Amino acid sequence: MKIAIVAGSNHKLATSTKLSVYIQKLIALEGHEATLLDLYEAPLPFYSPEGGYEGHEALKAFKQALFHADAIVLATAEYHSSISGVLKNALDHVNKDYFSQKAVLSVSSSGGAIAVSSLTQLQTIVRNLHGINCPEWISIGGDQRKSFQPEANLEEVEAGIDKRIRHVVGSFLSLAKQLSAGK
Repeated sequence: MKIAIVAGSNHKLATSTKLSVYIQKLIALEGHEATLLDLYEAPLPFYSPEGGYEGHEALKAFKQALFHADAIVLATAEYHSSISGVLKNALDHVNKDYFSQKAVLSVSSSGGAIAVSSLTQLQTIVRNLHGINCPEWISIGGDQRKSFQPEANLEEVEAGIDKRIRHVVGSFLSLAKQLSAGK
């Protein structure tokens, strides 16, 4: 399967992006193709209904990766109990043709204890785009983020967090396989 992972932060050292890299690694270990779309590295133009984005290479690559993906992971930081503006902007550029009947995993990293508000909002957006929300999500916060700080080694993720992430990624991949088989 082809999985598109959107790292939705405009912060170079975002823990949500490093968590996305870790999820990409886990998906690849299961034999799937995982493409990381890092919105910090490849920023998209501000969305406008008037369009005018012809020739914008990052937007073209973003849309192609989502369109051709069998499933999607959306990762965000939590800002003021919401998803990042850069991820919301990216999602405004697409419609149901990019998400319809695809499994979507919502992932968040928060400076506080948990990031339920951003995850709930992501799931609402996914429903509106006709995607299928994975019934589980990944939320790391507070001290749990230590495993995903810039200096942290992804080979040494804290055991409890690693177990939870692997479980959720496995559940997501199982849902994605079921949905892909039905197409």
